[in-house]
Amino acid sequence: MPMKSAFAENRPFLLLSLLFGISYYFACVLNSPELPEPLIVAWKGAGVSFLAVYALIRLHRLDGKIVGVIMAFGAIGDMTLEYDMRIGAGAFLIGHLIAIGFYSRYRRHKLGLSQKIFAILLVPLSVFIAWALPSNRGDALTIAIYCLSVAAMASMAWTSRFTRYQVGAGAIMFLVSDLLIFARMGVLENSLIPTLLVWPLYYFGQFMIATGIVRTLRHEMAADSADPVHA
Repeated sequence: MPMKSAFAENRPFLLLSLLFGISYYFACVLNSPELPEPLIVAWKGAGVSFLAVYALIRLHRLDGKIVGVIMAFGAIGDMTLEYDMRIGAGAFLIGHLIAIGFYSRYRRHKLGLSQKIFAILLVPLSVFIAWALPSNRGDALTIAIYCLSVAAMASMAWTSRFTRYQVGAGAIMFLVSDLLIFARMGVLENSLIPTLLVWPLYYFGQFMIATGIVRTLRHEMAADSADPVHA
């Protein structure tokens, strides 16, 4: 099947994800559209929601359902954050815990020393940075505990056997996005940097995670086939 045909027939949900994820940034993050709030919230959640559907459609096995659920909790978190930070953070936390369990099933058997050191240090350093960022010290412990789940997820993704520079890097981008959110509660409170970077890092991080996992597992499923596999 020609690549363009495969893209059009098998990956419309990936195209829809990109459409909503990118347009939300320009229309709703960099601007303030005069639209009903529920519409803006749905727009925000659509990008990652379509990644969930994409994973379910492209992986006809339990792994596809798990990745779909992880992305679904991300989309729920995206939308509920607009109404209640605690509910939104809870949705993301559940997604991170599921992702940690998922990556634990796909451990990389051999890791270089530098990769081991990076993975080991990533969690405590991220948690410490998250704890140190908010100006309101009463929020520091809660933020640090939440960051533990994100950092552990990123560390597990980095050390999994999925492609490191797609899935692992996507998880690191997710982590950096969250750290910028925490920085907006303190040192970057009046900075434009979080506004410019949080959504692109988060959305494209999720995009890289979903497509990287799907590509890897589909190639494994087609290992005995001569047919090309497209993500």
